[in-house]
Order: sequence, then C-alpha cells, then structure tokens
Amino acid sequence: MSLRSRRSASAPARPNDKDEWFYGHHAVAAALDNPLRPCKRLLATAPARARLGKLVQRPGLLVEEVTPRELARLLPEDAVHQGVALLVGPLPRRTLDSLLAGLGHEALVLLLDRIQDPRNLGAILRSAAAMDVAGVVLPERGSAPLGAACAKAASGALDMVPIVRVPNLAQAIVALQRADFWVVGLDAGAECPLEALPKRPRCALVLGSEGKGLRRLTAERCDQLAKLVIAPRIDSLNVSVAAGIALYLLARVLPRP
Repeated sequence: MSLRSRRSASAPARPNDKDEWFYGHHAVAAALDNPLRPCKRLLATAPARARLGKLVQRPGLLVEEVTPRELARLLPEDAVHQGVALLVGPLPRRTLDSLLAGLGHEALVLLLDRIQDPRNLGAILRSAAAMDVAGVVLPERGSAPLGAACAKAASGALDMVPIVRVPNLAQAIVALQRADFWVVGLDAGAECPLEALPKRPRCALVLGSEGKGLRRLTAERCDQLAKLVIAPRIDSLNVSVAAGIALYLLARVLPRP
C-alpha cells in the first residue's frame, strides 16, 4: 500500500452520518488494532505515522501524510490530535446475551445509568479496561455518544472493552442476576461501604449519571447499594473518579467470602 504524500485534508470530514474522526495516538492505534472497527482513512504527520508502525498496513486503509495545520483545520478547535486522525465507522452492535455467553466463572461487568458527558464516559472506559472489566452496559437513550471525545478520553479503551447498548437498564440488571451476577449500585446515600462487601465471583457494578445518580427503578433492581467513604469536607466525587475507585475495590481489594 502506497502512502499519498502531503495530500490535502480538505475533503468532507463525515462522508456519512455514522462515520467519525478519531484523533490522538492511543485512540487511533486501538481502533486500527481492533479487527471489528471499520477504519477508512488515516491522516498523519510523518512522525505520527512512524509511531503507529505496522498498524498503518491495515488492508483497505487509505493513508495520507498531512501537516499539523491541515489536521487542525479538519478537527474541532480543541482537539489534541498528536499528529493523527482516523476516519472510522461504528462498531458492530453486541447483545447482552452474546456478552454473557462468553463470560467465565469469574467476571466483573459495569453498568452506566445515563452518563452524559463523553469525557466522563471515556475516562470510565479507561478505568474499566485497566481493571479487566468484561463488558460495559449502556442504555440506548440518554448516554453520551461513543464518538471522538469519548475515544480520546478513553485513551484506546473504547476499542478494548466490549460495550453493549440495551433498551432498558433495569431489565439488563435482571438478566445479569439470572446469570448469577451479584449487582451492586453505587449510591452516596447508602449505609454500607463498598469495601465492607465480600467479593463475589460474578459481580456487576452500577453507576448513576452526573449529578442525579441512580434512577429509582435502577436502584431498586440492585441486590445491594453501597457507598464510597470519603472525607466529609467533600460532598461527592466526579463519576469517573468514583468509577475508578469502585472498580479497583471490586477487582483487586475485596476479600473473598
């Protein structure tokens, strides 16, 4: 595959409504390394292309060398592109049944109840990847888009962690419970500290949206509500910070019963 040197990046950025420009080294590298991710066109400076190495040899990928100024004209004003942008399509849809069918005796699943900030969602996905989360479940409505801002904040995790979108999160909780998952909702008003819970082989953690927390029906479906114990001088934590702490406790710290 030949490299088209210094070609202009002035072509339409979104050939169809489902395509998206990912930018930043980690987001682009992870997308290129994911065989399920449709990758169509790579724009990169010479150093950025060299850093990607053999990933740019993906079959069917159009690779073009551009300048940082050309990338800046193409991408949002605040985009930290690190010299690279990749036009991608959406990942194939995955069902909850297919996710559950592939899990072993021990698994940690994360459910997010309408996280609306794409950067928060991306940061949560990054923590999920770091803690070997088997899958992330999102409601189809009310969640932040899985686009460029999310991909950049996720630092590659958007293409590493299996993501399932469901019509109804409460029904998804019931399906997990039928599959022997113990479902814990993180709630600042709960009486039980998360670190006081015993570790279970199959566990699902549910986090609510920024500001509003868990919706009533979602909380009612959980087997247990638990809180993170923090200093009283701070009212609450950012949801992405809370997610990282809670996942670490569930994956690495909680003692087995």
